[in-house]
Amino acid sequence: MARPNIVLIFTDDIGYGDHGCYGATKVKTPNIDRLAEEGIRFTDAHSGAAVCTPSRYALLTGEYPFRANIHKPIFSQDPLLIDPAKTTLASMLKSQGYDTSCIGKWHLGFGDKPKPDWNDELKPGPLELGFDYYFGIPVVNSHPPFVLVENHYVLGLDPSDPLVYGGTPPTKEYPEKILSTAPVSGGKAAHDLFRDEQLGTALTEKATEWLRQKRANPFFLYFATPHVHHPFTPHPRFQGTSDCGRYGDFIHELDWMVGEVLSTLDELGQRENTLVILTSDNGAMLNLGGQDAWRAGHRMNGDLLGFKFDAWEGGHRVPFIARWPGNIEAGSVSDQLICQVDTLSTLASLTGGSLNSADGPDSFDISPVLMGNADTIIRDHLILAPLDPDNHGIRKDKWVYLGYPAAEVDLPVKAGAK
Repeated sequence: MARPNIVLIFTDDIGYGDHGCYGATKVKTPNIDRLAEEGIRFTDAHSGAAVCTPSRYALLTGEYPFRANIHKPIFSQDPLLIDPAKTTLASMLKSQGYDTSCIGKWHLGFGDKPKPDWNDELKPGPLELGFDYYFGIPVVNSHPPFVLVENHYVLGLDPSDPLVYGGTPPTKEYPEKILSTAPVSGGKAAHDLFRDEQLGTALTEKATEWLRQKRANPFFLYFATPHVHHPFTPHPRFQGTSDCGRYGDFIHELDWMVGEVLSTLDELGQRENTLVILTSDNGAMLNLGGQDAWRAGHRMNGDLLGFKFDAWEGGHRVPFIARWPGNIEAGSVSDQLICQVDTLSTLASLTGGSLNSADGPDSFDISPVLMGNADTIIRDHLILAPLDPDNHGIRKDKWVYLGYPAAEVDLPVKAGAK
């Protein structure tokens, strides 16, 4: 079996009920639905945490975030959370000869000082964790700094007008855009490049441009969209296209972004030998825009109880779709219990990558299920990590226990892990 190219689309705050293939009726997601029709759709998949930063840590490292005392999102004054010596998805694949890129939302910190200097080299960062190229938003689209970063530097830096901590960021205001938490002001030229309603287009163009680069090696694209985290700022061409306001319109833009990536793979003749995975960093959030969508009849987490931040299912049970033509059965559905923390071991297995006993201690290889061995039970337990570290839960088979203090968890790990 030849090693596949890999495209991992990691969406933001997309809930279990936000796509047509998972039951949504107020939004239309033809490209994402087609991905499910051509691959496998999981109904019991979970994020590594019920909030963004810890979830991204779990995805890239194969380790539960509470092991590193990571429970909450970070903002503009936080250094890199992942030790560059730790094996990540990108470093593992790079060691196997893959070209690697991260495009989109990072939200794992920059630098090794107490806080990043946004006017200087942002190092270590994604490139020190195995990515050859990075372009995107450094934190989250709702919080400062509202700038774009390429590799190690903020785009549009002007020495005569530096970025400074404090003050009011010079950015367009939207509902639920937070200007007061760890603010970064100044740097008008850099801030002007961050155009909220253009982000989806800009990131998609970068992603497809990177895919089109001629290369002799297999590739790994980690496409981490800001969609559909608030504020909901779809491009004008998507505004008013859904039946549930800007929340739904933002989902429509996300679906277009997915479609552009899939079309590019088709154009390049890479459809058959590319594994595409689409999932979300946590469940949907019931904020102002989400409430408007709810009143319109949209159920972003389907019938699940709870929302983002919760140990309840709505906080961490998420869509998970994988397509690899000729290897994954088209139109298949699995009710296997899986977690995004399993991605490291799975991709290592599919690409011939080697992991030592310290790598991905909580990561299980789900490739047998992807390849159609439905009777192979991958995992029977899962740690549920909400925002509150004293409210961790444990999933065991079909049972869930909530309210177990994180400090007292005696966690089983995969064989050979420390």
